Amino acid sequence: MLGIVLTGAGIDVDLVSRGDEVLDVFRNNPPDLVLLDVMLPGLDGIEVCKLIRAESMVPIIMLTAKGDTQDVVRGLEAGADDYMVKPFRHPSELIARIRTRLRRTNVDIAGLLTIGDLAIDVQAHQVLRAGKQISLTRLEFDLLVALAKEPGRVFSRDALLSEVWGYRHSTDTRLVNVHVQRLRSKIEHDPESPEIVVTVRGVGYKAGVMGAS
Repeated sequence: MLGIVLTGAGIDVDLVSRGDEVLDVFRNNPPDLVLLDVMLPGLDGIEVCKLIRAESMVPIIMLTAKGDTQDVVRGLEAGADDYMVKPFRHPSELIARIRTRLRRTNVDIAGLLTIGDLAIDVQAHQVLRAGKQISLTRLEFDLLVALAKEPGRVFSRDALLSEVWGYRHSTDTRLVNVHVQRLRSKIEHDPESPEIVVTVRGVGYKAGVMGAS
């Protein structure tokens, strides 16, 4: 059913019904995005997500049953960029989420953004700190750029959900919290004492000391 909906929306789909078959299909025909159900026979979606993320930065959207809060958190921590709760109220919402993740963002930003000793080349989609390149997923990169391009602005979690995820209304802010933690684990010298992505208690997040090139 889901495949029919996506195909009808003009999205080419490779359907895989077993978790232990996903990686072979993924490697043989690398997709632009992975839509991954938590409940899969053979190997569950959380483990599949970890395996994909170990070798690719492709966008991943997890599908989880309503009320499975633990699965949501586990999926995000495993590397998923977003999640949708089943059953869907409107298939159009899922299609919108997919298109948001596939859309190339920040194409209008030229030059180099810096936060302290971290440099962001937006056009080349590269991040360097102390001369070392850091590999980020597309969503992690978009989150970092959203903060860096407006130095001094404190973003609420709802504002980041709108800016980075494209949500038109407030939703689960755990998305933001988990991705900030993942981003910090990659870009901060000490994620427990962040200098690049700083928490403003009771409000949200902002970029640290900012320079511009």
